[in-house]
Amino acid sequence: MTRAIISFDTELSAGLYQRGADARANFESSILGRCRDGDFGIHFQMDMLERHGLTGVFFIDPMPALVYGPEVIDAIVRPVVERGHEVQVHIHTEWLAFARFNPVGRLTGRNIGDFPLPAQKKLIALARDILVGAGAPKPNAFRAGNFGANDDTLRALAALGFRFDSSFNGAYLGHGCAISLDASNLGMREHHGIVEVPVSGLMDRASRFRPAQLCAMSEEEMRDALDHSAASGAIQFSAFSHSFELLSRDRKVANRLAISRMEALCRAVANDPRVTSGGLATLPAPPPRPRRIQVPAPRPLRTLRRVIQQGLGHLAHEVRYVRDVIAVTINSSRWGKIVSGVLLAMA
Repeated sequence: MTRAIISFDTELSAGLYQRGADARANFESSILGRCRDGDFGIHFQMDMLERHGLTGVFFIDPMPALVYGPEVIDAIVRPVVERGHEVQVHIHTEWLAFARFNPVGRLTGRNIGDFPLPAQKKLIALARDILVGAGAPKPNAFRAGNFGANDDTLRALAALGFRFDSSFNGAYLGHGCAISLDASNLGMREHHGIVEVPVSGLMDRASRFRPAQLCAMSEEEMRDALDHSAASGAIQFSAFSHSFELLSRDRKVANRLAISRMEALCRAVANDPRVTSGGLATLPAPPPRPRRIQVPAPRPLRTLRRVIQQGLGHLAHEVRYVRDVIAVTINSSRWGKIVSGVLLAMA
């Protein structure tokens, strides 16, 4: 059977920190997904998974502990473990620029792949130890923030005793992801001593890979990608989201389109007899000569339907952005008040 791995990059926002957010405000927005409509973060996501009998994988970034202290990481890890979901390692190295103590000296960088091998080993080991200290079972899998890993990342993981990496995303290849694998193969395979679990997806144009991410794929595309994996005999179907992805881009209201997509994905996994749910802790390794899993070919009408759906789904949020801009303009000048008042009425 094909294992559906539904994962969530679970992380505080370095951008919110730079804008002055304290640990509590960052936690509420980034982890709880709190907005004026309610909470749509990890607890909401676990509720939905559990309604369908599914297990999620939460790749948790512990690097904010270097800035806010370890308590905020404890508060993320504890409920995930208590509810029987899986905790694995995620790293956003952007936090090193703000850290009280930098474990790799003066080195900083946006991605883990920006660092030399010894520094990568030190950072990954530290991240693992922080999560274990917060109550997580010893992780056996890793995903780089921004998918920004390279081959040295895999070497570091192998040296530290990890079994799996899930940093290979064809949409990020050449844009942060520098793992030397063929993006046209979605199958699991060993590379530099670690088993790579690529992010699943499909081609939405002749030369453009679309990853299996809630904000990137329509319900139709996600179902087609899942069906392709199962029909191809793939060991895994790997879909991902973020702890805050069920919010609008400004995080002020719930993103109903993303919520409906997650519900549809959970329903598709639960109802497909060829597919089972689970994480990476018990994922079987690929055979010595693993099957090649080709990326599904593009279907222009399917892509067009998603583009239209996504545009309509964002329309309400964009109208609100326009109104906010107009409101600022109204308060800035007399002519702005006149012109923007007309535009506001039209909007």
